[in-house]
Amino acid sequence: MELLKFVPIKLTLFLVLGILLGDFLDLPPFFSLLWVMGSLIGLTALFLGRNNTDSLYFGVLTMAVAIGLGMLSISLSKPKNHTDHYKQRNFKGTHQWHIKIQEVMKSNTFSDRYIATVRHLDQHRTSGKLLLTLSKERKLRVDDELLTHAQVLEIKPPLNPGQFNYKNYLENLGVYHQMRPDKEQYLVLEHPSQTLYGLAASTRDQIVSKLRKSHFDDRELSIIQALLLGQRQDIDPATYDTYKKAGAVHILAVSGLHIGVILWLLQLLLSPLERLPKGKTIKLLAVVVLLWAFALLAGLSASVIRAVGMFSFVAYALYLNRPANTFNIMALSMFFILLVFDPALLFQVGFQMSYAAVFAVVWIYPLFQKFWRPKTWFLRKGWQLLSVSMAAQLGVFPISLLYFHQFPGLFFISNLLLVPFLGALLGIGILIIVLALFNRLPDFLAMAYNVLIHSMNELIAWIAGQEAFLFKAIPFDGTQFVLSYCIIITLVRCTIRSNFRRIALFLVAICCFQGWTLHTNHRTGQKEVFLVAHQTKNTVLWHQQGHKLLVYGTDREAVKKVVATYQIANRIATVNYDAVAAMYWLCNERLFIMDSQGHYPPPRAKPHYVLLTQSPKIHLERFIDSVKPELIIADGSNYHSYIDRWKRTCIQKKLPFHYTGEKGVYFFRWDD
Repeated sequence: MELLKFVPIKLTLFLVLGILLGDFLDLPPFFSLLWVMGSLIGLTALFLGRNNTDSLYFGVLTMAVAIGLGMLSISLSKPKNHTDHYKQRNFKGTHQWHIKIQEVMKSNTFSDRYIATVRHLDQHRTSGKLLLTLSKERKLRVDDELLTHAQVLEIKPPLNPGQFNYKNYLENLGVYHQMRPDKEQYLVLEHPSQTLYGLAASTRDQIVSKLRKSHFDDRELSIIQALLLGQRQDIDPATYDTYKKAGAVHILAVSGLHIGVILWLLQLLLSPLERLPKGKTIKLLAVVVLLWAFALLAGLSASVIRAVGMFSFVAYALYLNRPANTFNIMALSMFFILLVFDPALLFQVGFQMSYAAVFAVVWIYPLFQKFWRPKTWFLRKGWQLLSVSMAAQLGVFPISLLYFHQFPGLFFISNLLLVPFLGALLGIGILIIVLALFNRLPDFLAMAYNVLIHSMNELIAWIAGQEAFLFKAIPFDGTQFVLSYCIIITLVRCTIRSNFRRIALFLVAICCFQGWTLHTNHRTGQKEVFLVAHQTKNTVLWHQQGHKLLVYGTDREAVKKVVATYQIANRIATVNYDAVAAMYWLCNERLFIMDSQGHYPPPRAKPHYVLLTQSPKIHLERFIDSVKPELIIADGSNYHSYIDRWKRTCIQKKLPFHYTGEKGVYFFRWDD
């Protein structure tokens, strides 16, 4: 099947290209608007003059319009192009902020976190989003409004190499700063205005409260919230990690699988409407409204918007009796979501995985069915489920390796055992929610559903426990990501119809992948780096020599988490641990480690660099005058009060000072 023959697919690809170009080039909206207007004028002139939509010029101008729309949409979504965004005002220092809670995020041990929208800054109408962190004195809800006299803070990038970049993740959500007011610095306003998000959140809270009264266990209730309401905040990390290892984490995210089941249920329940005059139209409107109502109830996450958007088009295709052209439906839904909702969704992992999985199922699943057609009903259904699971995993395989560096080998068992019963789980769950809201939920039904969810958790835990089938710590970079999709696409094309050209392209893709892998392994083998990492209450240094890593630390168990991500990103084969020494010789320069004992280096061993660890009680000015180092480094094992004092001293002495808690890891390089 030549997918590029479909017009919606072409338009969507060019829209995506425009979004990527607009984000990379950072073009102003005026330029993008001129691009779109010029392309539209040329397209209109060509259509009215020749009325020929099959010409090359018409196709090129249509492509230009789609690219221009992508560039315009991404440029309009950036704060610097919004005149009322708080970044356009003087927001540094302490100001009066009027903010509104938009989303409740997962809490940690010490604080609650929220995404808040800015309403006013110093009495001026303002827009934007902030990450709000509050102590746990009071739990806030969606739509709550606060007045606070506080200052916004930068969201720090990762301090150590290879760590997850939370700053970039939040920027893709439109969040650029954070706020941490003390309880004396903010006031929760009474009678805040209500939005659809707040109404949906209060409905969810009411549902959870009713279910809690029905004596659901906490663990099972958290799974029910994720399964039916799209809320995963209450799932404990161990349970979530178990589902991830078993390859069943998609069960916990309301996505295409869930919305497809709900669409099927709605089509079945609302079928009597077709008997009315214009009944099919009424049924279509009812289905679409109910789907988007569920999306709102589930929090309008990226996966929910994607799934509901796509299945809204599926519902329309069923209304027209044209459900077969799934590629067009998927492309139109993606075009609609990126253009109307938020083009930045393109950069979110969940959005990418959702579309990759659905696209792979639609494209690859029929090939598996042609490969084998069992005659018995049981084998046929089992093969269909296995085919869907394998196609979806093949579609998301490169994304999983790029972001998570692991692959669950037993994913097909999880899907074979769970997917057939997902419809029943969702149907019974929706019934339980309705009965609970009206206080009519029988105890036996709640108990039975609790046992059912508990059994699912135990099954997932057993599958995840087969560690031999979980492939972890797989090095994978962006170039391998692109080349792996080239391999998959060319392989599928060869399977559909093989000829010399397609087979040659497939082999070239494999050779390019192998060549790049060999190149990166060789480059890693030539690399030598010594660095001072950051970890609170711990001293961490490591020395990479090719594929070997020697780690020096005062707390070996604590340092393993910091080292693990670096090991994957830099293709380290072996890691060894040792205690921290007093002196290191780095490319003809000395690094002296001063710990809590505060001992000076030997008189003859003049160090070029000094690392202060474990809060040594020294007179730094006197030490600098005596030793005369070229650089002072302080790591995360020191008290903050000491860090501030040392920093002031170094500024006074005009000596470079590097604190890993502010500037991140410090590299000593032998190569670039």
